[in-house]
Amino acid sequence: MDVPREATIQHIKLLLWKQAQSFPLFPALGEMESHMFECVNQAAVHEELEDETRRLCDVRPFLPVLKLVTRNCGRAERLLDSKIGVLISKGLHELDGINDQEVKDFRSKMFRMSEERMQKVQMMTCMEWLEACFSPQLEPAPGTAITDGLNDRPADLKVTIHFDQSQVRVCSPICTQLNKFPVLSCLQYIRTCMQAKESPHLTLVHTSAIKAMFDKEISAIGAVVGRKSSNPPLPLPPKRRAPTVTWKQISKLTKLNIRYHILASPLHATSSLHSTQVQVRAGLFHGTELLCKPAVSSESSGRSDHTWKDSTLEFDISVSDLPRMTRLCFAIYAVMDKVKKQKSTKNHYPIAWVNTMVFDYKGQLKTGDIILHCWSSFPDELEEMLNPIGTIQTNPYTENATALHIHFPEYSSHPIIFPPFDKVRHVCVHSYSFHIELKEIMERDALSQLCENEKDLIWTLRHDCRENFPQSLPKLLLSVKWSKHEDMAQLQALLQIWPKLSPRDALELLDFNYPDQYVREYAVGCLRDMRLTYELSQYLLQLVQVLRYEPYYDCALTHFLLERAQRNRKIGHFLFWHLRSEIHMPAVSVQFALILEAYCRGSIPHIEVLKKQVEALSKLKSVNELIKLGTIKNARKAKEAMLTKEAMMTCLRQSGYSETLSDLHSPLNPNVLLSGINVEKCRYMDSKMKPLWIVYNNKLMGGDTLGIIFKNGDDLRQDMLTLQILRLMDLLWKEANLDLRIVPYGCLATGDRAGLIEVVSSADTIANIQLTSSNVAAAAAFNKDALLNWLKERNTGDALERAIEEFTLSCAGYCVATYVLGIGDRHSDNIMVRSTGQLFHIDFGHILGNFKSKFGIKRERVPFILTHDFIHVIQQGKTGYTEKFGSFRQYCEEAYLILRKNGNLFITLFALMLTAGLPELTSVKDIQYLKDSLALGKTDEEALKQFRQKFDEALRESWTTKVNWMAHNVAKDNRS
Repeated sequence: MDVPREATIQHIKLLLWKQAQSFPLFPALGEMESHMFECVNQAAVHEELEDETRRLCDVRPFLPVLKLVTRNCGRAERLLDSKIGVLISKGLHELDGINDQEVKDFRSKMFRMSEERMQKVQMMTCMEWLEACFSPQLEPAPGTAITDGLNDRPADLKVTIHFDQSQVRVCSPICTQLNKFPVLSCLQYIRTCMQAKESPHLTLVHTSAIKAMFDKEISAIGAVVGRKSSNPPLPLPPKRRAPTVTWKQISKLTKLNIRYHILASPLHATSSLHSTQVQVRAGLFHGTELLCKPAVSSESSGRSDHTWKDSTLEFDISVSDLPRMTRLCFAIYAVMDKVKKQKSTKNHYPIAWVNTMVFDYKGQLKTGDIILHCWSSFPDELEEMLNPIGTIQTNPYTENATALHIHFPEYSSHPIIFPPFDKVRHVCVHSYSFHIELKEIMERDALSQLCENEKDLIWTLRHDCRENFPQSLPKLLLSVKWSKHEDMAQLQALLQIWPKLSPRDALELLDFNYPDQYVREYAVGCLRDMRLTYELSQYLLQLVQVLRYEPYYDCALTHFLLERAQRNRKIGHFLFWHLRSEIHMPAVSVQFALILEAYCRGSIPHIEVLKKQVEALSKLKSVNELIKLGTIKNARKAKEAMLTKEAMMTCLRQSGYSETLSDLHSPLNPNVLLSGINVEKCRYMDSKMKPLWIVYNNKLMGGDTLGIIFKNGDDLRQDMLTLQILRLMDLLWKEANLDLRIVPYGCLATGDRAGLIEVVSSADTIANIQLTSSNVAAAAAFNKDALLNWLKERNTGDALERAIEEFTLSCAGYCVATYVLGIGDRHSDNIMVRSTGQLFHIDFGHILGNFKSKFGIKRERVPFILTHDFIHVIQQGKTGYTEKFGSFRQYCEEAYLILRKNGNLFITLFALMLTAGLPELTSVKDIQYLKDSLALGKTDEEALKQFRQKFDEALRESWTTKVNWMAHNVAKDNRS
């Protein structure tokens, strides 16, 4: 049959049934609803097309064949499974096929909890549902009222009111003082508009429309989840538990030993190296702490398969002293005869590594045989070549991976279970403490190392720490001897009475250095104090990365994230995208898929909203690939470029594309509805990956447009992290009543090297502003009047005064932020200015002092960008350093001191991202840049003196900056 590409699966089935009626055996076919189509999809697996609202062009079968199969019972459940599989880009049949009891138990538990969650939603009133789905974005009540910026009068609130389903709007001036209306003063959107001197736009929606949305969502849940029966089934009789062995019954003399051999030859990738012998090294770790001396095998030839049969590694630690979260880490390496300039430790060349837990997810000591498929990519500068911070998942690409066969011995005829807390309290002995001055140790920054004497002192005075320095808990945890069962038990008892930390301080406890289950549960308990949506949103990026540190799927952090996400749709939106954007990574693929499945099952109505976004991004990727194909041969020919742009517009006008890309919630901000594409204004950008510049009409903003940039081929995760930190800096400054008018625009990674960037309206680059004032690219950078004239053209009278003040504040904020974060590659094309005066930076590919260099010489020698044309604007065109410049300098110093007070928080947030695989954040050494730039460990006076020196250096080197900008403009001009 010939069918339209744009046809839905349901329409194709109707066409098939119509044609089948002419065949003699048609009556035997049965009802149409009892059949469904199956195809081979792009991943080369059979996919059942339960969701028949999808179009053929969205399904994209690998072959042009649809097979009709009989539908089994439980269609609603199968349809839900199908939708979830498409949504998370991992078919649930893959999870079904995993032969792992932990996966099965976790899915079963999440299925039950999700069903209970959906049953609770069914019982909600319309108002309760509205609050959960569309909760207002609140800020803490401000300490000061917002003024008009000129004479400190309370600002008036002028609201533009729109009516849903109507083009009518009313501009209503409402003279209010925000501090008299606490609800208004806490609304994030209202305050942002007031600070930007913009009119808020509010839409009135009829209650009947809200009720219709509510009924539709409850109906969607009811199709899959039935209400609880009034007569629940009788509980099953409890299972008879097998007898277990606890620590009391394990001899202190029983040492842990592991038998192993290698199944696959490890030297297939190193045959060209001058290697003679192979060794295996193994270590037991609690976090990054080595519990005992590593065990090392004897050297043996690695040329043949099945090396070292029944070889044994013995560890000098009693089995009864192993902490619950003990990791067993292996490294296989070649002993080299000749070593060239290669990554190696002395004469050892790393081949592969792999990690596993000593206790399983039920707390049972592992026994028997396990095959571990190793990873070959080694992080830099590994101590002892072991990688404790690496994943405990084995390499899923088993064909080319070195396979290590290990055997855990059986110490008893019954399973050995790690005792729960109530069983270890008896080990605790009372410790009398005496007061001693610990302040100097406790106030050190998070990167400071503790010597053994200091650790012993902290542990001895642990009760004193609890009473006087509760925020010192991370240092106390680093002082525990986790290889001693008694110390571990005493710590767990102390944790039960430890005062709660603030959520910001508790974040550090989720670092890899603190793997203990009770510590992490304590940290999550502290995070529950984050009541407002923006608080949790601020740290969600790190909390998702921290999931990598969790050895078991069922943990306190997973439950906390799912609970908050299912309670608040905005949190759910970003949790979904943070997980989905990394689901292609082998080390977290199964874990993130399981959490995504659990979220979808507990948020059934949200599935359709997210599905629309996923389909839209798929279409944008197709357009981007079309453009890359069209420009690959003759990219510089204007004719070819025109043809490619026409092809892009033709593609966007197709019904399949325009329908999918219209009327969806923006992945960048789910509060924004993207109505329809303005095709004429869409284009692609002239850079290597041909990003798409997509413009949307916004029917609720009086005809204004809204732009997003779609990137395919660039990793946006580092930009996303930098913008998150900028957003946090902005929050900390505002908490201290310093608003520096930062523009942390939206940026979201949505997949493997793909994502979206928000277009900031009414803004242009410094380069373009300069070039409009000069026909010569080289001279443009030296025109100091260009920027001020550009602002004068767009602002007059009081508006110009406000624009210059906006420029001054934002310039101060970005000077401090770029200096503290070590943001490099600052040129006139990645600094922008809005017509309202706000300056802001874009493109954060180089951070933490990783500046570009050429011929070994760093291209940037300035601590931050502060050119004379910036100062010219700040001083309103006047010469000599005036009072205005003094105010600017004061803003910078005040902003710097505020960030210093929160130095540990910044260090923590970057430390939690260490395993994310970002290009310029690979080790603690990178984070050291933050410690140095914030002058942590020095007094405020010393730090301020250092910052003032950097400020003066930026002024002195402004000529160098101008020369670099000139070179950039010339290079850009030549490319054009």
